[in-house]
Amino acid sequence: MLTVTLLTSPTERKLDAALVESLRNAWGGGDAAWLAIDEAAEFQIPTAPDNQWDVWADLQKVCVDLVVQPSDGRRKKMLLADMDSTMIQQECIDELAAEAGVGAHVADITARAMNGELDFEAALIERVGLLKDLPEEVIWQVLDQRISYMPGGYELVNTMKAHGAYAALVSGGFTAFTARVAAQLGFDENRANTLVVADGKLTGDVGRPILGKAAKVQALEEITQRLQIEDADVLAVGDGANDLGMLTRAGTGVALHAKPAVQAECKVRINHGDLSALLYLQGYSRDMFVT
Repeated sequence: MLTVTLLTSPTERKLDAALVESLRNAWGGGDAAWLAIDEAAEFQIPTAPDNQWDVWADLQKVCVDLVVQPSDGRRKKMLLADMDSTMIQQECIDELAAEAGVGAHVADITARAMNGELDFEAALIERVGLLKDLPEEVIWQVLDQRISYMPGGYELVNTMKAHGAYAALVSGGFTAFTARVAAQLGFDENRANTLVVADGKLTGDVGRPILGKAAKVQALEEITQRLQIEDADVLAVGDGANDLGMLTRAGTGVALHAKPAVQAECKVRINHGDLSALLYLQGYSRDMFVT
């Protein structure tokens, strides 16, 4: 059996019951269950519909996300999450660059790298080089003043953990940020790159080896082996090209408000919901959320 999930923005809450019923009837589905009234609903179907992606495109026009996935095993034992523009709403290196007066230039490089137009490692080295001589204390200022969390993140991490899952934060960003974010949201561990500091200032270099696309896959391999679980037990979420390795390897890989090149490679795409959408995909109803 397959489970069809329909969801929309939790702030708008405009999922029409008639729309859900219409699609359920068209696809020969079972009774619809509401996971959150006016926000998320699901039903089961016996086989994959031929017009899934046509329907997906039509629903995007009315701000509704559609996911079709196997019913068995959809509740995962591990969360593997990107940080920048996924668990937080910013790109940490862009925020540091803004403080250094090179914000627009660095943001352009970041956008191109995240869409797969540039080599991630080379782009990171170039961007960090532009931060040379930035006082280390600016990192803490950015953390305190410029970083905000993606809605639904705390609920996602802690609801999954309450049901026995393990949560790991893996970022092409920096440990100074992942340490804070992981602690605030309740992640069990975090991995990221290290900004090199000397005499209280950034040197313009980043510690080696650089954590990029391959290192995120390595994290998935190492942690699943340690936990004695399978790739199929993992829910991975990210938005950039450097996330594609873990997104395509995990049992469920979610492209969250992702770059076009990333969405094109992922079967699960969330463009209107927030991180709580990842709980609905696993069959959790809103009254089960840890808040």
